[in-house]
Amino acid sequence: MAKQRYQHHLPGGFRNPPGGHPRGGTPEEWRQFRRKVIYGAKAPEVPADFVLPRAAARESLTAAQGDSITWLGHAAFLLRLGGATILTDPYLSNYASPFQALRLGPKRFTPAGLGPRDLPPIDLVVVSHNHYDHLDAATIGALADRQRIAAVVPLGLGDFFRRRGYGSVHELDWDEQASRDGVTVTALPAMHWSGRWLNDRNKTLWCGFMLEAAGRRLYFAGDTGYGPVFRDLGRRFGPFELGMVPIGAYEPRELMRAQHVNPEEAVQLGRDLGCRRLVGMHWGSIILTTEPPFEPPLRFLAAGRAQGYGQDELWVMRIGETRALAHAAAELSAAQ
Repeated sequence: MAKQRYQHHLPGGFRNPPGGHPRGGTPEEWRQFRRKVIYGAKAPEVPADFVLPRAAARESLTAAQGDSITWLGHAAFLLRLGGATILTDPYLSNYASPFQALRLGPKRFTPAGLGPRDLPPIDLVVVSHNHYDHLDAATIGALADRQRIAAVVPLGLGDFFRRRGYGSVHELDWDEQASRDGVTVTALPAMHWSGRWLNDRNKTLWCGFMLEAAGRRLYFAGDTGYGPVFRDLGRRFGPFELGMVPIGAYEPRELMRAQHVNPEEAVQLGRDLGCRRLVGMHWGSIILTTEPPFEPPLRFLAAGRAQGYGQDELWVMRIGETRALAHAAAELSAAQ
């Protein structure tokens, strides 16, 4: 059982798999970091072609044939797999904060690729953990036809969705599965933490996901630091056609390394899992840390090339962009 394998259950909460980096930084360093990021961060200059206009994003999605991936920004993707439509970590609001009404907390410097009303009918929502930039109450509450949508979430997050009218909710421990509309979702361990307030740290679980449908196998990392657990996952579940890996929110390194991979570690994680292609995510939407906001893709591409990925195997998408998955699937099948 996963509980015995990873020993991640504690009285009243959860912990990471063994082998990761310990949490670093002194209390004063954390206080200074929060003041700098939350109150001192300034919106960067955004490249003109980085965000597709909303109308172009809708047109691109509508025109896509077969299985596809659309980056909505940060860790939110719209996936079409085997006829099902899947939404990952849906944060589409302006603030990643419990104080959205007061306009406090990290604010988007780029808009979401599509808003809740622009989305096609959703079959599954998968959420990796409960941080505000991954689990946005406003977005979760705004999705249409929630009684029909299946929500697949880590242990402890089921009631969040039931209270908002979701009729099919699956709470998963690591290594557990749920299936809907031909899609099988498996919760996989990650190196992170959870908490939405001052007194609930690590009381709900966090995870990544394996998504399988119509002969495809995709990996969605959620949020994670790096550790030996990914080599184990690669042996057990790899290879993957596509890996959606976080490449931003990594500085200052002493504070972030336990919970967020840097771009080089993101590529190594993908190699460990046997991912044929990598898509960079968790960057380009909000300022959570101190690295330059548009540095992550440059380091991601350089690290990927250094570790043997080809140019067409490293995807840096525009917000709102849709790409077909058919070509990637054919290459993976030929390689196996």
